[in-house]
Amino acid sequence: MEITEVKVFPVNEERLKAYATITFDNCFIIRDLKVIQGNNGLFIAMPSKKRKDGTYRDTAHPLNNETRNMIQKTILEKYEETAKDAPQASSSYEAQDEMDSNSDAYEQS
Repeated sequence: MEITEVKVFPVNEERLKAYATITFDNCFIIRDLKVIQGNNGLFIAMPSKKRKDGTYRDTAHPLNNETRNMIQKTILEKYEETAKDAPQASSSYEAQDEMDSNSDAYEQS
């Protein structure tokens, strides 16, 4: 399994630094990963959904540490590259997500 594309959308919030989208093998996409500033540095939070009891549950996540580390390393490298190129980036994640959704329409032959 290979990560074939990473998109990072910086945001201007205290702990949330960016949203990310990753594509595996040019055929499977995961959106809404988060780059978070934690007490011990940056880390990646998987997409999650709020449950009826108020807790959150990951909607997609790696099943082993090797895959988690690969995802985290790749996204953080892209985040650092993006932050370096545009330190005051104010990219609209919602607008980009809408454009991505429109471009992801299934192609039917």
